[in-house]
Amino acid sequence: MSPSPFAAPTVLTAGAPDGPLVVLLHGRGSDAHEIVGLAQHLPARCAYAAVRAPIAEGGGYAWFANRGIGRPLPDSLAATMAWFRTWLDGFAPAGGGRPVVLVGFSGGAAFAGGLLLADPGRFAGTAVLHGTIPFEAGVPTNPGHLAGAHVFLTHGTHDTVIPPDLQLRTWAYLTDDSGAEVVARHEPAAHQLTPATVAALAEWLDQILPAR
Repeated sequence: MSPSPFAAPTVLTAGAPDGPLVVLLHGRGSDAHEIVGLAQHLPARCAYAAVRAPIAEGGGYAWFANRGIGRPLPDSLAATMAWFRTWLDGFAPAGGGRPVVLVGFSGGAAFAGGLLLADPGRFAGTAVLHGTIPFEAGVPTNPGHLAGAHVFLTHGTHDTVIPPDLQLRTWAYLTDDSGAEVVARHEPAAHQLTPATVAALAEWLDQILPAR
């Protein structure tokens, strides 16, 4: 296997060190510092790891090169997912009994969706917050592919950042074709996390993660 072209990830942690792991994935052009604060509004029994994306962009960082908003280039997505999995397998090894949940916002939502689609059995849940899943990006989106997976999906009714066609396609796939067990919410909001969204996310995490 070729060495990764990316440096080891910068990771900020919060919460209960030994709890179920919730990985926080920031939006495009942002960084881990801007999303780690979300942890204080989510279940205290969980451990939180905010990971900084590996590609420098616009004063912040991105999860993949793209051909337009929400449309990753397949080779770039494959490379960054491999980099992320190397970190995750060292931090919370697969088969080790520790549940892992992905929570991604905007570009981080597309990245979380790619990780889920590439390996549905790896994650106890995936939250796609004000984003899209990566269609035509080298990960499968066939019907029933996510059968039994837990997904939390939110879209803002006034979101002008994520293209409307991708919002509609993501909503249709996740709530119907994918087979996933989905909690889906339309929020009367723009491209941002509202208190209502965060409260619903916290409730969903409590529902899907085992009590200590």
